Amino acid sequence: MTGQRRRDTQPELALRRGLWARGLRYRVDYRVLPELRRRADLAFVGPRVAVFVDGCFWHRCPDHGSTPRVNREWWVAKLDKNVERDRDTDARLRAEDWVVVRVWEHEDPADAVARVQRAVRARS
Repeated sequence: MTGQRRRDTQPELALRRGLWARGLRYRVDYRVLPELRRRADLAFVGPRVAVFVDGCFWHRCPDHGSTPRVNREWWVAKLDKNVERDRDTDARLRAEDWVVVRVWEHEDPADAVARVQRAVRARS
């Protein structure tokens, strides 16, 4: 798991390029709430919009998520904990008046860019 990229993945870079081309500026790998060790992939600090680009495997995509057969119990617990942490992060950010946008890695980058742009413009 240490070989897994935490930032600068291909889906994240595609999203960043699209947002930059539309004139939107953001922070990368940003610690949104200082008391948490969780970081948003992109953060629009002024309008308070946090964007997370979730991998289908690690965050249990309903369309593409899977569970390994080997050591299944450990993986189920691990992936469940990831999803639980995602929901907790969303709730904490919303309580602090942040808008949370979650993008799946398989999403069309143009669609994801449009969703993020709408969220940012609505808060600007």
